Amino acid sequence: MDTQSRDPKHPGNAGGRTRAVVTAGARGLALSVVALAGSITLFVLSVVSIALVPLGVGIVTTPWVLTGVRAFANWRRLVAAQWCGVRIPPAYRPLPDGANPWARTFGMLGDPATWRDLGWLLVDMTAGFVTALLPAALLVYPVEGFALAAGLWRAFTDGGRVGWWYGFVPVSGQGSALLAGLLGAALLAASYALTPPLLRVHFLLTRWVLSAGRGELAERVRVLTETRRDAVDTSAAELRRIERDLHDGAQARLVAMGMDLGTVEALLDKDPAKARQLLAQARRSSAEALGELRDLVRGIHPPVLAERGLGDAVRALALRLPVATEVTVELDGRADAPVESAAYFAISEVLTNAVKHSGAERIWVDLHQVGRGGGLLRITVTDNGRGGARIGGGSGLAGVERRLGTFDGVLAVSSPVGGPTKVTMEIPCA
Repeated sequence: MDTQSRDPKHPGNAGGRTRAVVTAGARGLALSVVALAGSITLFVLSVVSIALVPLGVGIVTTPWVLTGVRAFANWRRLVAAQWCGVRIPPAYRPLPDGANPWARTFGMLGDPATWRDLGWLLVDMTAGFVTALLPAALLVYPVEGFALAAGLWRAFTDGGRVGWWYGFVPVSGQGSALLAGLLGAALLAASYALTPPLLRVHFLLTRWVLSAGRGELAERVRVLTETRRDAVDTSAAELRRIERDLHDGAQARLVAMGMDLGTVEALLDKDPAKARQLLAQARRSSAEALGELRDLVRGIHPPVLAERGLGDAVRALALRLPVATEVTVELDGRADAPVESAAYFAISEVLTNAVKHSGAERIWVDLHQVGRGGGLLRITVTDNGRGGARIGGGSGLAGVERRLGTFDGVLAVSSPVGGPTKVTMEIPCA
């Protein structure tokens, strides 16, 4: 199916275009409020916390504050991709698992991406605020011109002096108020064409500040080196797990079954009853070994994933969960097998975390493709549990992030205390 033909924002659809313009204006207004309040708050907290590092207090507070800054930046990366298709890949250096506050503080302060984030906060509270507010202002400001033309001008002037300025139009009477109304109509017409691009300008500014700039290639090489190492380590660990499961499970049962059959052969003439008992035991052992082998194969690559694709594989996974899970799938065809496999096991890990740790009563999974030509697979897992999940908190999300990083994928987590928890994953699939 053609992605653009069913996209309500496609320019060929007049109603969809109007909704896109209104949506862009509303998003710009919300973004301007968040940009101003969030950026100022996080920048002040960061400066104070870093200033307190020599006194020792900042050693404890700085990792928490900078983690909040990264979460705020990652949220902006997420909405940039969702709202305007602007991808801003993160380039944070990983911190060692179990690092103490001292190592975390200086590890984060030694990361160039941290200082890009702090510089971005300054830009976000100034130019970012303006570029986010412009789409909303362009959409709302014409209302004032229409109100002046309708008679509001009388509240500001008696008709003999300039009592109000609307843009560059001095309003002093009904005639000039009508000019203000015409200017408002022109601005409204301009907003129809300019509001979505202006919102995109905001995210392009964000990308310009948060991107690695001239060191982007070196940073890219570093990230690829780390993800390759993670992929090799993961593959080695997976092979060790398969070997261990075979040795401790199916292999042990098959050896025991062979010994039982040897005993049966010896007892067949002497003690037929005992031989029949051992044959029944061998049959049970063979069934258990077959079940373990099937589970092992399912853990390597589920047959339903190979045969029916990611959507049906996730539905089958949801049916085995003890928590009510609703799965929504909107995929145009199938992605490459490695991408589907990575997405499946990432979803499996996130669902396992939700079942084990969230206390949720319901889980929602949404899979769909976004971007030009559907080149980006977006997966959202939401639960109504207690919240408080975070990457690196021992919940397995760090492993999911590493798995996705092998494919240039990103992971974002929104999990305020008290819930709900929303985990969003994006993987290039073109």
